[in-house]
Amino acid sequence: MKREGRGGISRQLPIAPPLAGGRFLFILIIIALASVILIGRVTLLQVIDRPFLQSQGDARTLRHEAIPAHRGMITDRNGEPLAISTPVVTLWANPQELPTDVIQRLMLAQSLGMSLDDFEARVARFSSREFMYLRRQMTPEAAQRTLDLRTPGVYPQREYKRYYPAGEVAAQLLGVTNVDDVGQEGLELAYQPFLAGRPGQRRVIKDRRGRLVRELGVIREAQPGGELTLAIDQRIQYMAYRELRAAVAEHEADGGVLVMMDARTGEVLAMANLPSYNPNNRAGLDPRGLRNQALVDVFEPGSVMKPLAMAAILESGVVHRNAEVDTSPGWMRIDQFTIRDIRNYGKLDLAGILEKSSNIGMSRLALQLSDTAIWEKYNQLGFGQSPGTGFPGESTGSLPAPVRWSRSERAALSYGYGLSSSALQIASAYTALANEGERFPPSLLRLAEPPRGIPAISPSVANDLLDLLETSVGAYSGGRRARVEGYRVGGKTGTVRKTGQQGYATNAYRSVFAGIAPISDPRIVTVVMIDNPRAGQFYGGAVAAPVFSSVTGNALRLLDVPPDHGVE
Repeated sequence: MKREGRGGISRQLPIAPPLAGGRFLFILIIIALASVILIGRVTLLQVIDRPFLQSQGDARTLRHEAIPAHRGMITDRNGEPLAISTPVVTLWANPQELPTDVIQRLMLAQSLGMSLDDFEARVARFSSREFMYLRRQMTPEAAQRTLDLRTPGVYPQREYKRYYPAGEVAAQLLGVTNVDDVGQEGLELAYQPFLAGRPGQRRVIKDRRGRLVRELGVIREAQPGGELTLAIDQRIQYMAYRELRAAVAEHEADGGVLVMMDARTGEVLAMANLPSYNPNNRAGLDPRGLRNQALVDVFEPGSVMKPLAMAAILESGVVHRNAEVDTSPGWMRIDQFTIRDIRNYGKLDLAGILEKSSNIGMSRLALQLSDTAIWEKYNQLGFGQSPGTGFPGESTGSLPAPVRWSRSERAALSYGYGLSSSALQIASAYTALANEGERFPPSLLRLAEPPRGIPAISPSVANDLLDLLETSVGAYSGGRRARVEGYRVGGKTGTVRKTGQQGYATNAYRSVFAGIAPISDPRIVTVVMIDNPRAGQFYGGAVAAPVFSSVTGNALRLLDVPPDHGVE
């Protein structure tokens, strides 16, 4: 094709090559194929493979976190807190994300209360892992000071820590929890499922460094633990511990136990043990302080058993209430064994036998009974059986079966040797004397309604024994220091020789007193045991009875028990 140009000169126009249209078509086809492939790929990812890919993505970013459950509170019978859980913060780290800068690591170590060397050693130990604790159970304020450093790889975790407002006063009864707030001793262990509650769960999204991006919602709410209401009265518990500690220190003893029970219900109003420990600070803990001796440890109770053996004697009908026994010459020989009194008391009635604590008098009375009479009475009173409190490790004591018993064994049983029991078992047995013969099993928890007693002694005999117990703390008796101003009280002293590898020790004793107050209308039963007093005095009337007097007097006034008329 020609075209005329300027000046009349004609020029030939260029003709498009035939391949240009084919190249364009090819490009269109490529674009179309790419679009189809892209659409197919998007369809594959968004429709066909979506569930798989979403699950894989969730596995890398979606997390289920536990919501800690608030551990239930333990209170005394009046609602005063004895064990509570407080919020704390635990700091953890991913060692592989921690900064390498020395200054940053030094500042982090100092905020945690560690030296740089200790911190570096700890990080090195966990260097191959992605998790390590930096410090457990910090106060929120202390943890925030560390978090304010904004150190990479450091993260918080919310937890709870147990706190015991009463400290060492009730430590053995309450027990403790470990760093994960799980019960390890005492009632914390016994009621772990009830107190622990149920942790909740929430769904969150976290980035690859474990940092929270978004909370998606709560899967299950945390259910707090139940509240446990104990039978003890914190006011009486404090007094009991204070007086027991003073007596142990005064007499340079190895330890001591005091148990006070409500005579009408069997509820334990106080349970003090020494040695003790502070559950809020367990550094340098003496393992002996962990034992709840009132429930776990047993010993030969000695003369505090005489009123209970006297119950069997009076119920037998063999001996009359006003009978007399000749205890001369102050000793007797039975089966190659010699039984002695402190001195020759001559003729004694039943009140005199208890007042003077005559082993001869009890032995001669016991030998008039059937072979099993006293054993059966002790068995009815709960000796040799579990107290049933549910406390971990509670002891049943020992009451050997009366198989081929010798006369000396029968005699020893009447004055408290040949068997073993805990202080709590003795207190429970004495509730039968306070309730016209009905014994109440001990309860560590506050009872919603009064329980039914267990018949153990005839009512008339129980009332007779209350009168005899009052005589035993008369003005001229060995138990006179147990008397309480303004109230009629009764009880029995005991001085028990301790056993060793070579049998009974010659200079180691347990001083015991078991009593009831007031005799006119019994409200409380108290047992005191001082272990191995070494400051001179060791008789129960001199060492244990004054503790009974002080604690019982204060407890009666706190419980608003009216004084007895005409009693000084």
